[in-house]
This record gives sequence, C-alpha cells and structure tokens, in this order.
Amino acid sequence: MDLLTDIAQNGIESGADLVELEVSETLTSSGGGEFRFTIKDNGKGMSAAELKLAQDPFITDGVKHPNRKVGLGLPFLIQTAEQSGGGWNIDSEKRPEASDALPKAALCGTTVSAWFDLGNVDTPPIGDIPGTFRTSLLFEGPSEMVIRRSRQAPQGRFNYEVRKTELVDALGGIEDVQSIVLLDRYLRSLEEDEQNE
Repeated sequence: MDLLTDIAQNGIESGADLVELEVSETLTSSGGGEFRFTIKDNGKGMSAAELKLAQDPFITDGVKHPNRKVGLGLPFLIQTAEQSGGGWNIDSEKRPEASDALPKAALCGTTVSAWFDLGNVDTPPIGDIPGTFRTSLLFEGPSEMVIRRSRQAPQGRFNYEVRKTELVDALGGIEDVQSIVLLDRYLRSLEEDEQNE
C-alpha cells in the first residue's frame, strides 16, 4: 500500500482535481491470487519523453525533493511488480500549455496500474488498506477522490465505492480528530463486511 500512496500523491501533486483509486483482490483457496491497483488523475500528464524519464531511477526533476539526485517512485513500483510475478502499465497524455480555458475534466492526465501475484514469495505484504485510504483522503489538493474497492475470496466477497466529497459532507469536514476517527472506523467497517456487494 506504500506504493499506492506514493503514486496517488504524485497524481495530487500534478495539479489534479480528480484522483480515482481502484484496488482489487482475487484470492484462491490455496493462498494465491492477485492484488491489483489503478490510480487515475486528471493532472498535467506527461509527454512520451517525460514518461520515459520518470521510469529511470537516476533522473528527478528536483522540484519535489530539491536535494535528491534520484526519483524512485515509479521505478520501485515497476521493479516490485515485475519481481513478484506481476506487471504494470502507465498511460499519460500531457495537458496542452494553453488549456487553462478548458474544463479540467476535459484535460489529460495519467493512469498507473500495477498487479502482483499473491502466491509469489517476492510479493511484499499488502499492508493496511483502510489506513491507506484514510491517508489518501486526507491529502490536501484534489477536490474529489473516488475509491473503488473489491475483494473476491473463497470465504466471501465485497465491493464498495467512497467519494471524498460525500464523506466530507457527511462528517462535516475531515480536519479534526473526531472526524478522522469516524472516517477510519467507517472505512474499516466496509472491509469487514464480506457480503456488502
């Protein structure tokens, strides 16, 4: 989930006002299966040349972390996915420079997908999924974040969607500790319901 958080934060920092996270698991009775996530944003996007550079761990634009000489986000995701018997895909279209007059929904952006073989010994632990969703929803920046989550397993399945705007409306904001605690409890309750499809 650390990989997902890093890529989601990149989407937010790209100037996106909409970030969509999709996380799915398909588990088998033998303990294998697949874990997959997709992050889509409507930010500034990347040209083909920028996308190629973003996959090189020894290249960084120096803006996000001025003292770093390397950028490990996408390269680490790619390496982890490939070593765990999975794969990855990145599609991006750069926003035209003179696009300020266009509605942002009509602009370009980036989609990053990665999948991992849960039966592979090199697949890292998935981590705290509801905690990661909570952290992502608390990022400053996008006015809307949509999270879609599904899980299929021999013992049951679930499928849900949450939207940041709806959660903010229901909780009266998510800036204070009480709201954050309620947000966390709500996200964890969605994960516990094996038949909420």
